[in-house]
Amino acid sequence: MKRICHALVAVMACAFAGLAVGAVDSGGSAAIPVQAGEALFAENCLQCHDGSMPRAPHVITFNMMSSESIIEALTSGAMRQQGAALSESERIAIADYLSGGSSRPGSIRRCAADNKVQMSSGLPAWSSWGGDVTNQRFQPPQDTGITPANVGKLQLQWAFAYPGASRARSQPLVYGDTVFVGSQSGTVYALDLASGCARWTYEAGAEVRNGPAIAQLPGNDEPLLLFGDFSARVHALDATTGQQRWLQSVATHPDATITGSVKYHDGRLYVPISSSEWATAADPGYACCTFRGAVAALDASNGQPLWSTSVIPEEPRATGDRNPAGAERIAPAGAPVWNSPTIDPVRGMLYVGTGEAYTSPASGASDAVIAMRLETGEIAWTRQLLAGDAWNMACFIGGGGNCPEENGPDLDIGAATILWSGEAGDLLFVGQKSGDVYALDPDAAGQTVWHRKLGRGGYAGGVHWGMTASPEALFVPIADTDFLGLSKEPGYPGMHALNPLTGEPYWYTRTDERCPDEEKPACDPGMSAAATNSGSLVYAGGFDGVLRIYNAESGEVMWEFNSLQAFTTVSGETARGGSIESDGPVVSTGRLLVNSGYSFGGRMPGNVLLVFGISEQAPGGSAGE
Repeated sequence: MKRICHALVAVMACAFAGLAVGAVDSGGSAAIPVQAGEALFAENCLQCHDGSMPRAPHVITFNMMSSESIIEALTSGAMRQQGAALSESERIAIADYLSGGSSRPGSIRRCAADNKVQMSSGLPAWSSWGGDVTNQRFQPPQDTGITPANVGKLQLQWAFAYPGASRARSQPLVYGDTVFVGSQSGTVYALDLASGCARWTYEAGAEVRNGPAIAQLPGNDEPLLLFGDFSARVHALDATTGQQRWLQSVATHPDATITGSVKYHDGRLYVPISSSEWATAADPGYACCTFRGAVAALDASNGQPLWSTSVIPEEPRATGDRNPAGAERIAPAGAPVWNSPTIDPVRGMLYVGTGEAYTSPASGASDAVIAMRLETGEIAWTRQLLAGDAWNMACFIGGGGNCPEENGPDLDIGAATILWSGEAGDLLFVGQKSGDVYALDPDAAGQTVWHRKLGRGGYAGGVHWGMTASPEALFVPIADTDFLGLSKEPGYPGMHALNPLTGEPYWYTRTDERCPDEEKPACDPGMSAAATNSGSLVYAGGFDGVLRIYNAESGEVMWEFNSLQAFTTVSGETARGGSIESDGPVVSTGRLLVNSGYSFGGRMPGNVLLVFGISEQAPGGSAGE
């Protein structure tokens, strides 16, 4: 997630400059390659953004901004004086280098005027990031159209290029005959499921990295499309037309953002709030830190706030101490909520996992599962799974002045919790970046029912973005990526299947090495993205760009597709696949959808949405590239 770039910032070019795109001067002058942006930035800007200048944003934070926002800052914003000495092409090249994207407008294929979003009866079985309010990521077999008998007939039907992007991490949502998905540029698309043409687009104004949700409100004929953006604003659109119905900020801090997907339930929208203060802290002149992870509840009909609850109850206060640069130390802070809330209507509860603390001493709410009351937001209980985990980017760069004394290990809970029901009662499954998996008792304040360690863990997991559960099993993707090559412990990248009642293993399938030498170390067999299952099949993608489908009973890989290649897209442009990270595969009505490409953290960039379908002409068995 946010921090997996850590020490790779020493070789930042591998994360940013690897995309073979050029900057375009709207005035018609010659394009400047993105690679030239690195030299321009080093010559003109780096001396103020390497962590030595108090309050100047650290270079690592720019990768979380769009090219357009950086260009605006250099042209008419806070950096206009510095940008005045640069040509338009030079400003564009610097922005594209820093953001890891491109300011090129790109192109999309528009649908014919009569090709509109078609209403369907009732809500889809998969209405949000986790499938439903329990976050099991389980699609009933009758709704997938893909079975062990026909999985070998899956073929790529079409590919969609996200213009100017170097990462694709907004999980698509299928509603009726339409695909809804966000993008790095902040454009949200409504695409024809059959052809990939765009029925409408919407400009959010900031990156949309979470998956949209859809809701049918009482008394409304048109469903709402709901999502958050990087500026911590929630958008509600008419799903049929793309028209904005309301816009609401939930920012509780200047660095607040929305990473996890919003969750709709019973007229309310629940919004997880995380932040980029972990990166701001790299500035030694920054008074670190003041952000606290939170969840906000909004009235889904109009966006009006109902409540907002910080997971750390104590207000941040000055400690009386200062860092070596003289900046004040402030605590407690951190525990961002990176995941989509889990809703428990029976108990009237909401569950989220939290990230690491930003300051010492590490808060008791960090690396924890928090239970909040749906009606009021009151915290009912907190179950910390790893104590003493405090970390921010200063531990790697910026002189270390704001690095907490704990210095990690940064093994937070990025994956959404899963509420699962069995004959013996309900369990709450939790996966952690440490490689640990827990079953907690929601009726006993989160007491541990069973615990199993499946991987050595690391910055990208262990369990990173999401497990998936069926009535019979819990499926756990493990990354165990060793970014620095320093780990002395063996890794266990791949897919695990566990007995949900006991945690005992059913099977483990190790991810085989598929990375070409020229793509290493950006290419890695780790499985960071969330997984999905339909009872008989398990779907998962890896850092190596390979999408795999497993037999849920045996762990056998029944089908695979290597997305690390170029694709001709529905707009006629060429897109590139890369690492599959963050959002997981979506399965609906005989189609399989997945994003490919993730430049952050030194992974392999890409900008493509791939849509597969069953073809009677396709050969049986495994499908390669």
